[in-house]
Amino acid sequence: MTNPAPLPRASREFPLGLHPVRGAWRRDDHVNAAVWAPGIASMDVHWRRADGTWTSDTLVGLDGGVHHGVVGPVAPGALYAFWPTGRDLPGSVGEAQLLLDPYARAIETVQADPEESASRSYYSVFLEHAFDWGTGERPLTPWRDTVIYEAHVKGLTKLHPDVPEELRGTYAGLAHPVMIAHLRDLGVTAVQLLPVHFHIDEPHLEPLGLSNYWGYNTLGFFAAHTDYATAAARAAGPSAVLDEFKGMVRALHDAGLEVILDVVYNHTAEGEQHRPALCWRGLGDHDYYRHDDAGRYDDTTGCGNTLDFSEPRVVEFALDSLRYWVEEFRIDGFRFDLAVSLARDERNAFTPRHPFLVAVRASEALRGTKLIAEPWDLGPDGWRTGQFPVGWADWNDGFRDTVRDFWLHDVAAIEHGGTGASLGRLAGRLAGSAEMFAASGRSALASINLVTAHDGFTLADLTAYERKHNEANGEENRDGSNDNRSYNHGAEGRTEDEAILARRERSARNIMASLLISLGVPMLMAGDELGRSQGGNNNAYCQDNELTWVHWPDDAASRRMLGATRTLLSIRRDFLARQPATFPSRRDQSTLLWFNAAGLPMTSQEWNDPHTRTVQLLLGSTGGTINGLVVINGSLEATRIHLPSAWILQGQGVEGEQPRWFSPTFDSAVPGPLGERVRLLSGDGDTVAGDSVRIYRC
Repeated sequence: MTNPAPLPRASREFPLGLHPVRGAWRRDDHVNAAVWAPGIASMDVHWRRADGTWTSDTLVGLDGGVHHGVVGPVAPGALYAFWPTGRDLPGSVGEAQLLLDPYARAIETVQADPEESASRSYYSVFLEHAFDWGTGERPLTPWRDTVIYEAHVKGLTKLHPDVPEELRGTYAGLAHPVMIAHLRDLGVTAVQLLPVHFHIDEPHLEPLGLSNYWGYNTLGFFAAHTDYATAAARAAGPSAVLDEFKGMVRALHDAGLEVILDVVYNHTAEGEQHRPALCWRGLGDHDYYRHDDAGRYDDTTGCGNTLDFSEPRVVEFALDSLRYWVEEFRIDGFRFDLAVSLARDERNAFTPRHPFLVAVRASEALRGTKLIAEPWDLGPDGWRTGQFPVGWADWNDGFRDTVRDFWLHDVAAIEHGGTGASLGRLAGRLAGSAEMFAASGRSALASINLVTAHDGFTLADLTAYERKHNEANGEENRDGSNDNRSYNHGAEGRTEDEAILARRERSARNIMASLLISLGVPMLMAGDELGRSQGGNNNAYCQDNELTWVHWPDDAASRRMLGATRTLLSIRRDFLARQPATFPSRRDQSTLLWFNAAGLPMTSQEWNDPHTRTVQLLLGSTGGTINGLVVINGSLEATRIHLPSAWILQGQGVEGEQPRWFSPTFDSAVPGPLGERVRLLSGDGDTVAGDSVRIYRC
């Protein structure tokens, strides 16, 4: 009896990328390769064998623009790349730049000549990774309890004296107990990491001796950035890098901290149209990228190209990447850079019903993840704050600008004989910018309140510089925003004037207090709690050095700022703990009570009078517990106030007829912890320093 003929090696058009062959045709050393390149007639895959030599095979299947085939043997860790069949190779395989797999789980940089950057090329790495997550689970912190801490993996720990030197600036460094203790003691609940997808530098930076520090130049949407791993992990290979990354996530989760990734699906590292192909441009330039009627790139990102999210396969690509990071890395959420570009239709118009936005919300794998939009891009009608759909939260630039105006720009104007804006704008922002988000069916919890972020001045620099100082970026100070709404308090930059330094610290505490008492979801930038400065550079994307790395000083000023931030976050937690679980998402529970300096309800005239700069805010909710009072004095003079009396409170719907006790718990006019505290009764008088925030607990 003769043996039956072997079955053909069947391949599939999914999943995209390289994966071990499954099912009846399974062979441990063969993989199913699939890549979408609809304009290419035939595609080869090249890979490095275990002995170091290279070989190739043609992908014989073609379905819906996806080239696929079973090839092998391909060993774990093997480098590979794609190239159109019959087209001349650009050089020797293993050194020349072929086409990366958009779905590569790791990327390796190959440099034939260490002294010559032009010899640098990138290759995909075949990788499947297993990790023991133990019994830990994702924290699943409710939105209302969330406090986001925006940080850079490298910059956060690079200078930390208590993190072992070999771990500084790495995933493992962020997972070190000293770092986790700082985050927990501070009171944040989520770490939002600047891009950790594999990224490269723009060509114009290398001649300047600079690099893309922020990482918004993605080359691998499924690959972790290798340079953030320890030297030991990099030497051990891609699997060890992923072990370290996942170990970081596990350690943060075990501490109750969520991990949010800043992701950049709006453009790729291939840059302008004339630049060489690295991946998508060679696989299907007109399929992956948005073009105008003349065939030029329609760039709504300012980065040279824009991925075309009116193409279903591009939407699928982004969704597959997001699911991968949730399922394989247990990531808790994403902040989408220039998110408007991801929601532009075939007419290049933004729509909140874009298939990508709908699909992300409908995905079972992504259910429960936090979705945060940077709600603008550089294209036509690109500003869309408040217009993303239910299920998304937006960076609230209105909050940022209003708080800066009230505590910095307006104060400067008043000092020079002018006036500031009315209290109404500030109150609206502190109340969650309801008018901005109501039309989209969302509550204050859709507002990501921020005053600083990676892009712009640090909190300390907002109080110390009135002009940007970006000369080190090599663009003659042309880059970066000119609209900073900052105030240097009388001297530009560094000064030894103690009076100016004291006023700057107070302004920083005022801003931090406004951020942390507001309804919505606050976001702090790493180092602001320590008074970190970038020397006035408000576009430090290319400064991978001590200018941007977080310093960990132990001086009195840093301790004061850290203490104030911790106190404010403690007040916020205590306030929320006493409110209904649905506060402030239910509108019938989120009404805030505002009073003037005399303790009477604010009038419409007072709200709109720019000379009225003092207001009292009762911390509580309809049906909840009243547990605090915030007094905001935006005037420059000490102001006599009267706490709202018991009968005034009762008239505003606050339950109880007895007078309430109020005890000061925070005062931005006091540099350190409050000393002996005087308890006051509702209706009593008190004096609040000019240009300050005082919080009473009751």
